[in-house]
Amino acid sequence: MSDLNAILEPGMLVCHPDQPDWGVGQVQSNIAGRITVNFPEVGKVVIDGSRIGLLPVFDHPN
Repeated sequence: MSDLNAILEPGMLVCHPDQPDWGVGQVQSNIAGRITVNFPEVGKVVIDGSRIGLLPVFDHPN
């Protein structure tokens, strides 16, 4: 779905476009289009990168 998913690496921050209430998550892994993200509100979620285009977050205060 999103070519941006290909650049996601562990440690990067992302938002789920359809689940804004999950907050800003941290990428744990990105293997063969399966992206594991740790979201503060829901924990670890495995996302199918071919179906969901995660949104990188570059200006989030740590």
